[in-house]
Formats: sequence, C-alpha cells, structure tokens
Amino acid sequence: MRIVLRQTRNSPQENHLSTVAVIGAGPAGLMAAEILASQGATVRVFESQPSAGRKFLMAGRGGLNITHAEPAEQFLKRYGARAPQMQTMLGQFDAKALREWVHGLGIETFVGSSGRVFPQEMKAAPLLRAWLHRLRGQGVRFSMRHRWLGWTHNHQLRFMTPEGELTFAVDATVLALGGGSWSSLGSDGAWVPWLQAQGVDLAPLLPSNCGFETRWSQHFIDQCAGEPIKTAAFWVGNATAAHVRGECMVTAHGLEGGVVYALSAPLRDQILSRGQVTLHLDLLPDHDAQRVLDEISRSRGTKSMSTHLRTRLGLHGVRAALLRECLTAQTFNDPQKLAAGIKALPIVLHACRPIDEAISTAGGVRFEGLDEHAMIKNLPGVFCAGEMLDWEAPTGGYLLNGAMATGKAAALGVANWLSAQEPENQ
Repeated sequence: MRIVLRQTRNSPQENHLSTVAVIGAGPAGLMAAEILASQGATVRVFESQPSAGRKFLMAGRGGLNITHAEPAEQFLKRYGARAPQMQTMLGQFDAKALREWVHGLGIETFVGSSGRVFPQEMKAAPLLRAWLHRLRGQGVRFSMRHRWLGWTHNHQLRFMTPEGELTFAVDATVLALGGGSWSSLGSDGAWVPWLQAQGVDLAPLLPSNCGFETRWSQHFIDQCAGEPIKTAAFWVGNATAAHVRGECMVTAHGLEGGVVYALSAPLRDQILSRGQVTLHLDLLPDHDAQRVLDEISRSRGTKSMSTHLRTRLGLHGVRAALLRECLTAQTFNDPQKLAAGIKALPIVLHACRPIDEAISTAGGVRFEGLDEHAMIKNLPGVFCAGEMLDWEAPTGGYLLNGAMATGKAAALGVANWLSAQEPENQ
C-alpha cells in the first residue's frame, strides 16, 4: 500500500508528499517524526517558525537540563495529578532511555550535584543540530514558516505560508503545537479555538513554572529587586506541608524562579480558587525553632535588632529586609513572635505573572478525550503530543522528558492506527 498526501493551492495540482504530518518542530514533534520515520513512514514536519526547536534552544541557554536521575517512583510524582496518564508514556521513554538516546547522537551526559542530567557541553544547539541531521538522513522533510490554521470543511490541513494559504490532505496527523507561553517562539495557543470547534475536550491553558505577584513596598523593591533568596525552605499550606529547600528571585512584581516554579501548581490553584495564597519561608532551615528563639532572646545591649540578628543568626541583606517587609514593627519587640516569623515567614501572593512569561503551561487537550494511543477520540487519525496535552511538571528535566515521551507515544499510536487501516485501503 502507498499512502499519499495531496497538496492543493487554488488548483487541482497534486503532489505526492508525506504520509504523516507532524505539526510543530519542538522536542515532542521531532521525537514523533523520528519514531515514525524509524517505523517506515514518510514524514513531513510543519513549523510556523523559520527554524526548528526555538523554545528548546532558548530553554537551554543557561545549560540544557534534559532529565533527572532520581528514582523512577519519585520522578513520576513530579507530574502531579496526571502521573497515572504519564506513567505509561514515561515507561516507554524514561530518564534512562532519554540519556541513551542523547548518547546515540554522539553527545555525552553527566549528572549534576542536584541530580539533574545535562549534556557534557551544557548546550542545546549541538544536540539539536545532531538530531536534525539524523532526521533528515531518515528522510524527514521540513516545511518551515507554515503556520497551521486548522482544517478545511473536508478535513484537510490548512497552512498560511510565504506562498499564501495551502491545504494538505493527510492520512494521519500528530499535533505538537506547544502550550500558550513564549508566543514569540511559536507556543501561542492559537490552536485552542480550532480544536474547540471540533468538539475536542480542552482544559483552559494556565501558567506553570511561572512567577507570582505580591504588593511589595517601593522601598523594598528599590532595595531588593533582582536579589536571590538563598538557603531557605518554602511551603504552601500549614506547617505540616512538605518543605522544599532551594532559592528564588525577588522581582519588582513579587517572586520567580527556582522553588517558586516548583510550587507553581499549588500556588496558582489556590489563587484561582481563593484569590490569594500564602507562601511560607523558613529563613533558617538549619536552625530549629528553639535555637532561633534562644539567640534572639540573648541580651543585645545597645546593639540594634538588625545588628543582633546579623551577628547571632546571620540574617542580613534580602532575608533581613524580608522580615521588615512581611512582619509588623511590633513583632520585633516580641522574641517569640519574631522567632516564629523567621521560621515561617508569610508572603501573600495574589496573582500569577502573565501566561506568556511562564516557562510552560498547564491545561490543553484532556487525556479523557484521547484513546489509549493518544488519538483524539472524535478526530480519527489526529494524535496529540507535548505541552498541548493537559499535564504539567516542574523544571529540572521533567518537562523535556515528558514532552519527548508523549511524542514517542503519539508516534507509536499513529503507526498502530495506520496499520489497522491497511485492510480497508487495500
């Protein structure tokens, strides 16, 4: 059987092109293309941007984190409520498989002190170049500056291109269009209304791995914006909630980076349901509460409280400024309340930063609207992969590993579906 793709451009002109269209040249789409090509399919990748993997390259500017070396059970928990749906996909392409895949491109990896896994050179560009070279060697064809516009009335794919609007009839499609953040790099969520028009079950796109807003005083902004909060523990909820050690950055708007990204899902969800959320910080996680109280209670003579906290507990700079910003003046006259504030400093956050600033997004095509092979139930032959699916994960390698795992799952689903169509097409 030979399956063809027909190209239409305001005329009956017909071209024999690819069997499967992959829309989106990010990690999920490229992985889907690779798996499909290895299965013997002919593949054409369509991308709205001038080149492939632009968000992938941007994410790797500070050091490309490809996955994480923690145990599989803990790794899976990073996908939160969607861990059950991601489990099968990650089982087909886990952290070990991803590292071996990178090694297959001739690039060595190493595990950092935090457990994060990086390419030896720490850069995304060499990996992407090697990957694209291999894909082209497999016969994968790329069509850049082809912006998907949805479907025609007879279910052909519509694209706006430098040559005008083109339509393509294909036998299967993998949608790997990304989420709704970093629109300048192609992930703009423009696909949402087109899928809604087809009755696809979607969850609203929401910022994930994002910054949050609070109402700092201008004095604090002038003094501390751009400063990192280090050696602290963070948690959302009551004192029994899990504490996450790490750091984040003070901004003129609030907080971003590091631990704030890791806690973005519960922070965001509480803001959506309650209008605000309290993030707690333990500014001295290596000191128990009694030690902090004892040090504060020591006689300070003529020294100011600021000097006392610096000399006895090492609290200075942005951490000392946070105490003044978040606690009342009266608290500094009560050793017990001050000690409690140091060990559980409340910062009230009232909004997420705009979705386009987020590292990634939650929401998208719900798994409940897909079959077990990642095909949209009411759109036979259309499969979904990557960030446009309704899952989220923190930074640290989980995002990339998850995206590539979904790309592989969608490609295997396409291969399975096309194989099942063969009898009726013969």
